[in-house]
Amino acid sequence: MNKLKIPENHSGISKTLRLPENIVDDVQNLANLKNLSFNKVVISLLGFSLSNLDETDKAELDKMRKQ
Repeated sequence: MNKLKIPENHSGISKTLRLPENIVDDVQNLANLKNLSFNKVVISLLGFSLSNLDETDKAELDKMRKQ
């Protein structure tokens, strides 16, 4: 099974997201548990999800990246 790796630092673009309260609570609790920022945990979770897409979605995303 794949393991979640929390990145050290990143540079990026600012985006605003509207998230369900229960997800925010769980991510914040995980951030607190690991003594990390909410943002770092969200980036790690999103990166992990994108790396583990099903093959059909992964192929479609790869096509879009090449355009």
